[in-house]
Amino acid sequence: MDLKELRRQRRSRFMGSMIPYAGYVIRSGVAMVLLLVLIAFSAWYTALLRDTPADLPIRWIMLVLLLPAAVHSSFRTYLRSPDTIFLLPQGHRMKEYFAPAWVSGNVWKILRLAFILITLWPLYIRTDAAHGSLLLTALVLIAVKLLSSYGLWRETAMLSRPAAAGYQLLRWAVGGLMIAAWLWQPPLRALIFIVILSAAYFAALRVPNRHAVPWERLIATEKNQGTRALMMLGWFVDVPGREQRVYARRYLSRWGGGIAWRRDSAYRFLLTKSFARGDVFGIVLRIAVLGMLLVLWNRSSYAGTGIYLFFLFITGIQLSALRKLHSESFWLTVYPLPAGSRADSTTQFIFRTLLVLVLVLGWPFLLTLGERPLPAAGSLLCGALLAFFFKMYMQRKAADPDDDDL
Repeated sequence: MDLKELRRQRRSRFMGSMIPYAGYVIRSGVAMVLLLVLIAFSAWYTALLRDTPADLPIRWIMLVLLLPAAVHSSFRTYLRSPDTIFLLPQGHRMKEYFAPAWVSGNVWKILRLAFILITLWPLYIRTDAAHGSLLLTALVLIAVKLLSSYGLWRETAMLSRPAAAGYQLLRWAVGGLMIAAWLWQPPLRALIFIVILSAAYFAALRVPNRHAVPWERLIATEKNQGTRALMMLGWFVDVPGREQRVYARRYLSRWGGGIAWRRDSAYRFLLTKSFARGDVFGIVLRIAVLGMLLVLWNRSSYAGTGIYLFFLFITGIQLSALRKLHSESFWLTVYPLPAGSRADSTTQFIFRTLLVLVLVLGWPFLLTLGERPLPAAGSLLCGALLAFFFKMYMQRKAADPDDDDL
């Protein structure tokens, strides 16, 4: 059996299943939105380079933006549940199957890392007189990326899940220390520290017991990655076969507990619990945190207002994916929900969540009320209007007879 050819065929089959939806994505206007965002970012970044603040914490900015790009790793193996039977006899040869996955996963993420580094570099050399070499910095970041990818692979094979979680935190800590050492220390001293820390990390990775091939874990990871790709396509077109990944999130277990147990509020209860335990909540949370930090940094300029509205718009798009949640659930056709209950509950839930995000993302403007009262109040008002825009959009989609999502 040619394992490399098997993976190539599976990858081609998966990509072929995505291509028919590309036309819907393009016609949705996402390309135009991305172009407008690129133009706006270029104008803002050019203005920042022209008038760079003297106290800009550029090293911390470099660390915050480069660390996720350098440490985050993932691989597409395209494994399936039947492989635990049909590919099990090939377990001793599975390195042939996994090697292309490891290479392709790293190549694309190294390109992403290089793009972020090149984008940040003009600002870095303008604000840091003791900046290093671009080539050496790129090589160090690539080394951190490869080390993190190796660490992720070892974590996946570990027998103990608590140990794997601990090593995941260790991987992020090691990557952060390496990048920080390169940014804050002289090159020679930083390289010595990086080499010693890498050797210690390699030695630590060999301690836990691990599977030769973690079949079940790799299959579950591949299933989640495929579901995430379908979920992204689901923002633009109805994609069959979408499944939701469920997270425990016990700290949110009481959310929705106060909703009255009635027919007209049954779907609102289901939607609240599904949002608290699904992928969309994690995506919205990460976007909100990043947006809040950027708004806090630019709160005293009109760029902050633009960033604020942009991140609100992005979270609105993410929340609109809730329209398709449970769209294929059999039990919702059995349970006697009132007519229009799903559409009304979804619209109200998204609108209320967006209003909360208007305040969460916009609270930095409250710090400028004394010196810029009109721009601060106007920014929050524009945010509220954007939330109302999404509400009207949801209501229009719900009233569309050709839209059968709700």
